Amino acid sequence: MPPASTKAVATHASADTRLSPGAPGYRRTSLALFAAGLAAFALLYSTQALLPAISAEFGATASAASWTVSAATGALALCVLPLSALSERFGRRAMMTASLTVAVAVALLVPLAPNLESLIALRALQGAALAGLPASAMAYLAEEVRPKALIAAIGLFVAGNSIGGMSGRIVTGWVAQMWGWRAGLAAVGLTSLLCVVAFRALLPKARHFTPGTLNPKALARTVRTHLADPLLMRLYVIGALFMTVFGAVYTVIGYRLVEAPFSLPQGVIGSIFLVYLVGTVSSAAAGKLVARLGRRGALYLAVSTTAAGLLLSLADALPAVLTGLVLITAGFFAGHAVASSSVSRTAKTGRAQASALYQSAYYLGSSAGGTLGAIAYHAGGWSGTVLIGLVAVLGVVSVTLYGSHSARVEARRLQLAASC
Repeated sequence: MPPASTKAVATHASADTRLSPGAPGYRRTSLALFAAGLAAFALLYSTQALLPAISAEFGATASAASWTVSAATGALALCVLPLSALSERFGRRAMMTASLTVAVAVALLVPLAPNLESLIALRALQGAALAGLPASAMAYLAEEVRPKALIAAIGLFVAGNSIGGMSGRIVTGWVAQMWGWRAGLAAVGLTSLLCVVAFRALLPKARHFTPGTLNPKALARTVRTHLADPLLMRLYVIGALFMTVFGAVYTVIGYRLVEAPFSLPQGVIGSIFLVYLVGTVSSAAAGKLVARLGRRGALYLAVSTTAAGLLLSLADALPAVLTGLVLITAGFFAGHAVASSSVSRTAKTGRAQASALYQSAYYLGSSAGGTLGAIAYHAGGWSGTVLIGLVAVLGVVSVTLYGSHSARVEARRLQLAASC
């Protein structure tokens, strides 16, 4: 048997084979997952900027049309855990490839939907297909990238999400203004196909993945373990609440801007989503925020920025609304990057399941936010949607404060135990 010092050296050498900035393969991995995130968010929210046009064609209310978004995010939330279990058996790379391929195939059928019901059904199928990507991507990065570079790598993946969400909405907006919403959706499908090809060509083969077996009982035990972890549970709730704000705001904003006093055309409304570039910057900077302020400090900054944006968006002046959207977007993406990377670092085993539970909570928050935001807008206008967002923001603050209190109590308990 080799001595302990030999084992330590071997373990350290093994850890050194994981990717870090500047190492061969790190840039390819980052670009590949950036392309995957871009395609996923462009597809997942492809109908969001088109909701007023979809409502007009099918004679549907805002809350009914919003289901073309909520059905996709809700199906993703329900399917992400079982598909993450498949990734433990068949590999992260294979699962991500299959997920994106099926989602793109459905995207090419979506523009042909004859009525609202079939459109919602296809969107739900698309969301279910995309469920194989998020948790597998987080687990892939946690396995292949060194811990110190993990937040930056995940931040870049989230940045791809933000650019995908932005570009998808801009493309659909302008194409829809010229040729209709169906052509807008077709354009997003074709663009996403190119991203999937780039993803598959760039992503290196996994070097640290060990296949597991499909054991439902073991999966249930792992899930129960994660749900029993107070820190993970707080992170799941925070992710859901942040996404509730984001889902509510961006599902409804098109209806607000198409009406008086703004009365903007579809293409211009799509261009409003250029503010997603702010999310690209704030998510990529999450690692620096955590290093400077700590995880809780970064969350407080994110939530304060989001709340300020919600309040500013109440004004009936377009510059104020745009500034509000900038602040909401920056706060949301920073908070999401901090929470999601914290999940990957907190979970010592079953990382794919830990990430899958976060993604489930996150997209359930999106689905709930889109539906509740549309209902609130129908009942009370934009102020009703803002109220939904502020309640969710207050929830994030409450959960974070509770976490701080729990940490202090635990520290005092350990001190007393050590002194006895």
